[in-house]
Amino acid sequence: MTQASREQRRDKVIEVLNTAREMELHAIYQYMNQHYGLDDMDYGELAKNIKLVAIDEMRHAEQFAERIKELGGEPVAASAQEVHKGQKVDQIFTHDSGLEENTIDAYNRFLQVCRDNGDSITAKLFEQIIDEEQEHLSYFENVDNHIQELGTTYLARIAGTPASTGGFSKGFVLASDAE
Repeated sequence: MTQASREQRRDKVIEVLNTAREMELHAIYQYMNQHYGLDDMDYGELAKNIKLVAIDEMRHAEQFAERIKELGGEPVAASAQEVHKGQKVDQIFTHDSGLEENTIDAYNRFLQVCRDNGDSITAKLFEQIIDEEQEHLSYFENVDNHIQELGTTYLARIAGTPASTGGFSKGFVLASDAE
């Protein structure tokens, strides 16, 4: 392999890492906006869990940035899209399930780009993050199903629950691993 082809392969990996980072930054902004809204609506348990998912996304964004820097690239700092504000509780989890499904689909394609360009380290990073995104998707789908099937009965059970995540939080995935 020539130096130019190695650089081109590295650049393709940096490109997908930066796209993934943009997606994570969007998820952070979206989920924190929802966290604030759910907290204001007094759905503390839902607000808390979305905040924990946002913290996972923060960790993912940082992992992508660190890998981009290791490869000699410059991490992006912009979000992939605008935040959907003012969502009603019965819209949030359907929306978030779609975001996570799109993310998993994209990351699987990005994983293949890494493999095709000989970067097994970044491929492993995508594999790990895909697993965590799947946990987020499962949570969002579960809550969405409860809201769709049980409606106000389910929401009434959650109304008034605490939103606090306490001190330093490890995020949704790492917190559930500790239990």
